[in-house]
Amino acid sequence: MRTERKNRGEVMRFFATAAKGTEGALRDELREARFREVRADRGGVHFEGPIEEGMRACLELRIAVRVLALLAEFEAETGEALYEGVSRVDFSPYVDPQRTLAVRAACKDSRLTHTQFIAQKTKDAIVDQQRKQLGARSSVDLDDPDLGVFVHVVRDRASLYVDLSGESLHRRGYRKRIEEAPLKETLAAAILRLSGWDRQSPLVDPMCGSGTIPIEATLWARDVAPGLLRERHGFERWPNHDETQKRRITDMREAARARVKSEGPFVAGSDVSPQAIETAKQNAKAAGVRLHFSRADVRDVEPLEPPGFIVTNPPYGERLSGGEELYRGMAEAFRRLSGHTVVLLAGTPEISRAMRIRPSKEITVWNGPIECRLFSYSIR
Repeated sequence: MRTERKNRGEVMRFFATAAKGTEGALRDELREARFREVRADRGGVHFEGPIEEGMRACLELRIAVRVLALLAEFEAETGEALYEGVSRVDFSPYVDPQRTLAVRAACKDSRLTHTQFIAQKTKDAIVDQQRKQLGARSSVDLDDPDLGVFVHVVRDRASLYVDLSGESLHRRGYRKRIEEAPLKETLAAAILRLSGWDRQSPLVDPMCGSGTIPIEATLWARDVAPGLLRERHGFERWPNHDETQKRRITDMREAARARVKSEGPFVAGSDVSPQAIETAKQNAKAAGVRLHFSRADVRDVEPLEPPGFIVTNPPYGERLSGGEELYRGMAEAFRRLSGHTVVLLAGTPEISRAMRIRPSKEITVWNGPIECRLFSYSIR
């Protein structure tokens, strides 16, 4: 059985990808934003709607890494079957010979086992279709394509997607400078939602680095759609992005700007590094938010009034200097914050051991290739 979707006037199926372990947070975000048929899955969340809902997802979602639209599903036991299945999909709305493309593939439990072969067959089917219809073909650009195509083969069945996002959605556009091993904006947004922060209580990151957590917290609290900070998304480079579609995304952006709140709760960041503080200030300015950043040692963290949230990503691995002593001093300072909620993204067990109290919540999330634990402590 084979299914195919068009992108105008029909309900489409979308898949918003997310960092491993944050799928539940993304599901909750989609539901809060009133997307339809929301269902979490491994690696992301499914939802449905017209093409405009995919556009809105690119504009509004904070946790999603990419937004993919499903074009077709078909059996693909062999390379020939894969080629034929892709060939039956009309790619003219998404790419023409004047535009570039890139194809990426994944496979699992299938007779086709080499992702490079799957991607090559898919690309061949697309460009051969162009040659037959138009007498010319698209070039491949792996770095900045006008169209990204994803093909996922599981148990000999292929799912063919196009990427509405273009550049990864973690690239908001405000982070002009970064410190060592920066936390991606999408993961920071997921941590904030998973922390249970109510977007009203005061919040501080006492090891803020480039300032990503405080900036994302302020943008969320003020309801600043992250897509407003980007110049454009992938779907805006497609041939079918005509004047009607341009008006629709313009209207969405105007509606999103109208929702922005002028004020938000107290949010601040501090770091022992003066260079990090300067970087955080520049990034906040680029994001259009006013935040208080100061140079301070985490061991000198002061209680908030009223008590609020401490949300931070302590250094570990190559970022760490002073290891055990730093964690011990950090934990002692946090345990003094009676009435506060302390949320730590821990890339090493040493962090939880230093706290010496049982967390109220523990979630496994992945920071890139690193398996981490997100610990939440209710300090009494």
